[in-house]
Amino acid sequence: MKKNLLAVVVMTVLAIVFTGSAYVAGDGSWERVKKAGKLTIGIDDAFPPMEFRNEKNELVGFDIDASRELGRRLGIKVEHIPTVWDTVILSLKSKKFDIVWSGMSVTAEREKEIAFTRPYIMEKQVVVVRKGNTKIKGLKDLGEASVVGVQLGSTSEEALAKLNRKFKEIKKYDKNTDAFMDLKIGRIDALAVDELVGRYYLSTKPGEYSVLKEELLSEPIGIGIRKEDVELKGKIQQTLDAMFKDGTMKKISIKWFGDDITSWK
Repeated sequence: MKKNLLAVVVMTVLAIVFTGSAYVAGDGSWERVKKAGKLTIGIDDAFPPMEFRNEKNELVGFDIDASRELGRRLGIKVEHIPTVWDTVILSLKSKKFDIVWSGMSVTAEREKEIAFTRPYIMEKQVVVVRKGNTKIKGLKDLGEASVVGVQLGSTSEEALAKLNRKFKEIKKYDKNTDAFMDLKIGRIDALAVDELVGRYYLSTKPGEYSVLKEELLSEPIGIGIRKEDVELKGKIQQTLDAMFKDGTMKKISIKWFGDDITSWK
């Protein structure tokens, strides 16, 4: 009797252990998305050339192409949900969408809140001025007489703060498109922004802007995912890896940047 009782106890404990392990390993996040038939993606829809609206009000850009290809390979639709960038992490954590795929910089502060895929692009933060600006030729010229623009909630804002300087004013914008418009008409003297965005405006608006040679900082770009969605992160990373291996990410990069600037680590 004692042996039989001991055997029952051991089998019960093992069942609990294995059941618990299976529960931890299978968080159901991928199954949830697959059952819904779509992956919802938080974006800033005024962030060219990563994601923006063309003259037909269609969403286009590097991240848009890459995410749609990922959805095709997963056999699900992708739905892009424009959101205010200043609250994008809060929106992700409150489950307004499944992931953030919008040129999002991976920072130590953000990693306290959410998880990231491996970086797919290495990015820089730069300062853009009007073409022909003779007062601001380098970062050393930014100071108490300067009105500098920056997007709310962006790492450009953090990079500007790291200069540890006093400015006449720091104007904060919800969208970079508005900031560039103000820079063009002289409401601000300079704009701290992602290099990808700055270079895009230089190529599409020749003669209007220039980028200072010194960068504010370098940073990786990744896909943001809720920390508890381990299975979903794994599925996305696996598919993204395949897109790198077969040259798809390189092809999309050349389409939007004229070169392969992707990073795969």
